[in-house]
Amino acid sequence: MKVIYTDNNATTQVASEVLEEMLPYFHDLYGNPSSMHSFGGQVAVKLTEAREKVADLVGATPDEIIFTSCGTESDNTAIKAAIESNPGKKHIVTTRVEHPAVKNLGEYLSKRGYRVTFLPVDRQGRLGLEYLQKSLSDDTAIISIMWANNETGVVFPVGEIAEMARDRGIVFHSDAVQAVGKIPVDVREVPVDMLSLSGHKIHGPKGIGALYVRKGTKFSPLLMGGHQEGGRRGGTENVASIIGLGKACELAVEHLKGQNEHVKYLRDKLERQILKEIPNALVNGDRDNRLPNTTNISFEYVEGEAILLMMNEFGISASSGSACTSGSLEPSHVLRAMGVPFTAAHGSIRFSLSVYNTEEEIDFIIEKLPPIIERLRSLSPFWGQSGKEA
Repeated sequence: MKVIYTDNNATTQVASEVLEEMLPYFHDLYGNPSSMHSFGGQVAVKLTEAREKVADLVGATPDEIIFTSCGTESDNTAIKAAIESNPGKKHIVTTRVEHPAVKNLGEYLSKRGYRVTFLPVDRQGRLGLEYLQKSLSDDTAIISIMWANNETGVVFPVGEIAEMARDRGIVFHSDAVQAVGKIPVDVREVPVDMLSLSGHKIHGPKGIGALYVRKGTKFSPLLMGGHQEGGRRGGTENVASIIGLGKACELAVEHLKGQNEHVKYLRDKLERQILKEIPNALVNGDRDNRLPNTTNISFEYVEGEAILLMMNEFGISASSGSACTSGSLEPSHVLRAMGVPFTAAHGSIRFSLSVYNTEEEIDFIIEKLPPIIERLRSLSPFWGQSGKEA
């Protein structure tokens, strides 16, 4: 059975060009890039090239890029660096819809002497800047707000947030894991102080990420050890994956136009037909300001897990929310923060596409999904009680 993969916000297929670039560094070119000999030195050259490619994708300089193990490590490093570098400040500002890498860290720190403000969003998942403005104080050590939401695709006003933070002398970090490679992200235009990205969201390997740290930003390393990453992140470099990340960033630059044309066209077609053919379906999130590849749709009076299982029988892979929370039976914290009704939040499905999806695949989903929803609703006592026609 052919797999129709529409869960690209969870992870992506490693591009063939990325795999090809990585393979020699698992066996033939295995030298340590920190070694003095030429066998390791040739590997160090490739790491330098990879750093340049990552920097180019986000408009940074290579020395502003720190390689990490993933987006979660990048997020944790940024927030902990800010509070350790500003020990007199005990206030952190974030939102209610952040990825668990930020949300759970905020909850952890709130139990250890920090005051953490979790800003609300409206029914469309949009952040009100007036709430952010009112929350800031001289005690604020860092603002950490995502560039784009992983569940709804809603893009936040990071430009305005960055300017607000700079005017107050507050460090601003943005989790841009979902935004990088899908929409333009340029730290020369948006003055963030720190920014997180992850390889496996842009057709690179898992287990590799990066943290951008603007020159002049106070920084304290999360992992202390050797001199790697200029002393900012100890540990022997994950050579093959760093090289793979560099290639993935290079490809992301090339694919950016396709994301905003081909992928957006497929997303819009899928969404439009679903809303046309399935009653009581609604799109969650701001439909005007979102990633080109993402749609989050709720189907009232059915369970999202049941929809996923039935789609899986046809080889269709999607998600009921963040991959980091999909093991929970609770409704998505993002949808709850947005005020999505309980009858809809439990039946939400996220379709997230990539440049490798085809129109034939979209047509197949449109063919198979309406009968699935109809069947599940016919089995649901809540559908009949709602007064809707099954």
